[in-house]
Amino acid sequence: MPRSSPAPSAPDTLAGDDPHARESAAVAADLGVDPARGLSAVEAALRLERHGANQLAEPPRPSRLRRFASQFKSLLIVVLVVAASLAALVGEYKDAVVVAVVLLLNATLGYVQEGRAQRSMEALKQMLPSRARVRRDGRLLDVDGAEVVPGDVALLEAGDRVPADGRLLVATTLAADESSLTGETTAADKTAQPVAADAPVADRDSMLWMNTTVVRGRAELLVTATGMRTRIGEVAQLLSEATPRATPLQRQIDALGKRLAAIAGVAVLVVLAISLLRGETFLAAAMDAIALAIAAVPEGLPAVVTVTLAVGTAGMARRNAIVKRLASVETLGSADVICTDKTGTLTRNQMTARAVWHAGERHDVDGDPSQDGHGPRPTWAEGRDLGFAAMVRPNDADVRDGEIVGDPTEGALLVLAERAGADVGALRARPRVAELPFDAAIKFMATVHEDDTGRGTLVHVKGAPDVVLRRCSEVVGPDGVVALDEDWEARIRDAIDALAREGMRTLAVASRRVDAPAEARADVQALAESLVFESLVGIVDPPRSGVADAVARAHGAGITVKMITGDHPTTASAIAGELGIPGRTVTGADLDTMDDDRLASEIEDIGVCARVAPEHKVRIVAALRERGHVTAMTGDGVNDAAALERADIGVAMGIAGTEVTKQAADLVLADDDFTTIVAAVERGRAIYDNIVSFVRFQVATNIGAILTILTARAIGLPTPFTPIQLLWVNLIMDGPPALALGVDPARPDTMDRPPRDPSAQILDRRRLSRLLLTGAVMATGTLVVFGWGLSVRPDDDAAFAVTLAFTTFVLYQFGNAINARVESATVFSRHTLRNRQLWLALGGVLVLQIAAVHLALLRPIVGTVELEPVHWALAAATASSIIVVEELRKFVVRLLARRQARTAPSPDASPRPEGSHVA
Repeated sequence: MPRSSPAPSAPDTLAGDDPHARESAAVAADLGVDPARGLSAVEAALRLERHGANQLAEPPRPSRLRRFASQFKSLLIVVLVVAASLAALVGEYKDAVVVAVVLLLNATLGYVQEGRAQRSMEALKQMLPSRARVRRDGRLLDVDGAEVVPGDVALLEAGDRVPADGRLLVATTLAADESSLTGETTAADKTAQPVAADAPVADRDSMLWMNTTVVRGRAELLVTATGMRTRIGEVAQLLSEATPRATPLQRQIDALGKRLAAIAGVAVLVVLAISLLRGETFLAAAMDAIALAIAAVPEGLPAVVTVTLAVGTAGMARRNAIVKRLASVETLGSADVICTDKTGTLTRNQMTARAVWHAGERHDVDGDPSQDGHGPRPTWAEGRDLGFAAMVRPNDADVRDGEIVGDPTEGALLVLAERAGADVGALRARPRVAELPFDAAIKFMATVHEDDTGRGTLVHVKGAPDVVLRRCSEVVGPDGVVALDEDWEARIRDAIDALAREGMRTLAVASRRVDAPAEARADVQALAESLVFESLVGIVDPPRSGVADAVARAHGAGITVKMITGDHPTTASAIAGELGIPGRTVTGADLDTMDDDRLASEIEDIGVCARVAPEHKVRIVAALRERGHVTAMTGDGVNDAAALERADIGVAMGIAGTEVTKQAADLVLADDDFTTIVAAVERGRAIYDNIVSFVRFQVATNIGAILTILTARAIGLPTPFTPIQLLWVNLIMDGPPALALGVDPARPDTMDRPPRDPSAQILDRRRLSRLLLTGAVMATGTLVVFGWGLSVRPDDDAAFAVTLAFTTFVLYQFGNAINARVESATVFSRHTLRNRQLWLALGGVLVLQIAAVHLALLRPIVGTVELEPVHWALAAATASSIIVVEELRKFVVRLLARRQARTAPSPDASPRPEGSHVA
């Protein structure tokens, strides 16, 4: 019967705060486990109950009812609820029902779209490791990853995902890809030896972290932390502490709702007072007030906003961007800073050879090779042996189905050799007789093979250039192998320094032939002397294709791009320079010396932040927001998640992104492509432009209706519209054109403009003054035809005059919609014809209005009588005045602008004061 694990005093806490700094035996003793046998099944069950499953805590999801109720938070929605309630109180149930239907439609649209985004996210989820190999009761078991507990001994090899945080017991030529946690591009070499207690996470070589990947060697890992107590769990905890923030669009709509509520309140009180002073009954006065309240609030606006955002969301999904919250689409359009991780976001997270120094000359490796090596062959490599055998034979990486398996740096050498013309399969066919695995202590790897005769030995070495160089006595020169004298050594060291300054990781390859048979028991380290230095290879994680253009386009749109990475500052600076990201480079240590005020004052000049921890990223985003920036944060690693949550909009990578990051993000890129972000920015700006257009359109309609009713009551005329007619205008007549305005294509200059001020109102004073002019024109024309109708048919209870005024006001919306699309240019241009949906909507509106006036079924409901063709012509002619007046206004504005430009002093004669703006 197997002996059970020692009965521990099984601590409930983890293995202290510094398992990386203590001997593994001491850590095992603290955890009450014998590493040779592992935990017993009974003890593992007890610890699972005590510590919980090895899973991250899921953020609480709101119930369906709460998610539906959240669609009613906007103040504009509240105003509509109040209007519907008041209509019901005075007996206007038809009005109340129509407004209620609009509110339910708006809420349903938002609810369905957010549910669709949630389902898309679930399809992208990358779960925690499903299985883990652990030693229990002296046997090797395959268990569910969620059942791993502190004290378990996990066995890992190349390609395995680490199931939990742990202290290394055994590390044989071990390296792990920790880019998702630390931002480091290259694999981290690991050791079972303790490290300094104050070592940062990236330098704790005696530890492995949950959800990182073993790329080389094998390991035995003593699990010290699971679930929320892991490093990933700490990041998840930071996310739970973040408070939701309103997006710029939400703030804009709320501000608009407050303005409209104030306007409606004042207008209702004025009409109520006028009606009561004229001796009308309270019920009649209340009816007029309710009609005005309905006129003052654009009932269709929330639905149009929701539909516009939903359409924008669908368009972005087709471009590989999944939006989790509708309002987040617009937020990207107002972003003026993008803080982006480097590894996997700006770069491929794929090590690639970019330069080769051979025979005294440097050669750049151009093109965009795939991982299987099928990129363009460099012309300079024709007929040359760059030391292919030393690149391929002492190399444990492989390429399977186009993917590199093993160490990414070794994979880069394989791809380089394939591209340069080497027959990798033939070179690898020669078996290894002996080998010296790579070790951090010696910094090179060597293999021993028989030569073609079987009587000689071939030795191939790859490793750190300074180490390999010290073991060389000869070098490949332009005319063959020559002695490695001081001149050649200096040239090689200069080449090493030059590549390092460009942010490249360098590897050297060398070989020799020994006139003695190869032996399995050979002293490989002794054989790795008197080598011939063959090539120096510069390796880097290169930028993604198109990223440099995307960064340039962002800069052209007034958006600053900042790189925030855990990688080395030299590497980060080199990539930033290649991509055109300006600004100085600072490190996490530099940030630690700055308080929040100093960081906020210097953040504008910083372009690259290297060697940063998650808390640094959060501080950077906070500093940018303190400076008034709308900040987007992109990333794929766990280390990005907290900053994504705190940024105005977080953008996660759907393929390489961790689950924690995707939960924190507002936008998930299905293709992990930075260039998609720029397209999303353009779409966000276009959406905002469209929102402004239909807000101008609908609010102008409401201002016109308010002025018409107020003026009519003030001069002693009856109310020109019934409440049903006002709902008809706001919903039926304004709804389709507003929806069509919401899908307007992006204007050509969308990405040539700087980001808008997020504090600016949708309806600022300038726009509001234009809308007042538009509303005044509509009110004047409508009252003129209304008065004329009363005078020509005084005995029909004003039905004819009301119908004529109603029809005129509806036709005014044709010109209003056309004007809303263009703020400053003339409407008589090709741009006016670009929106086919708008013209179809306007055609539909005309058909519906004809039906409302001439269809016997609708006339009693809408409250109309039939009109003759001459009356239609009068209404149309009157309604066309809105285009005439607006074109005259634009003409005067353009004329004054040209005159001001001609009379303005030149910049040389009178410098423009700082902070001033050009009109």
